[in-house]
Amino acid sequence: MTLRIIGTGFGRTGTMSLKLALEELGFGACYHMTELAAHPEHAPLWLALTRGERVDLEQLLAGYAAAVDWPACTLWRELLAAYPDARVILTVRNPGDWYESFSRTILARSENLPPIASPNIRALYELSREVILRQTFGGRANDASHAISIYNAHNAAVAAAVPADKLLVYDVVSGWGPLCEFLRAAVPDRPFPRANAGDGFALALRDSVGPRRRKVTPTS
Repeated sequence: MTLRIIGTGFGRTGTMSLKLALEELGFGACYHMTELAAHPEHAPLWLALTRGERVDLEQLLAGYAAAVDWPACTLWRELLAAYPDARVILTVRNPGDWYESFSRTILARSENLPPIASPNIRALYELSREVILRQTFGGRANDASHAISIYNAHNAAVAAAVPADKLLVYDVVSGWGPLCEFLRAAVPDRPFPRANAGDGFALALRDSVGPRRRKVTPTS
């Protein structure tokens, strides 16, 4: 399956809602950071990509028609080079609101963790610390002004590089309309999915493990 949609918005900009919306619109399975809980073997491949190493993207993304959230959003140039016909969706929100949500969910759950027993969840958190905390924010994610400047620069870079006819700058609070118009899809008669809001972050992470779900517990 060819990747048709690349989501370039940082986590906590409605990426889980976008994933569910794309799947509901019939675009196929959408890769999201939480997929790593079910596929920990993907973590070293994503890390290799961040180092500029060659990775078989067809194998890594087999079965997926879209990719959103980290780590895909920081590798959007590589993904777009591999899938030049893909359309790009940049999810955005007010920078201050984004940082407040990011700091109390992703940041709070990625720092100062004890060892985690589940290899599935451990792979997700290790990749989060490397790609998000170190590579994206340079180890300064706790510095709000620095993190927001990185967020704004990332969004500006995407907007400058992607042709306007291939790019949707999208706030998920606007619902189905802009998304369906961009993708030339019929508007569903169901409410737009509002997923992963606030404390729902932990629930979404738990549910992503699916049939192999395990309790996240510190090792002794």
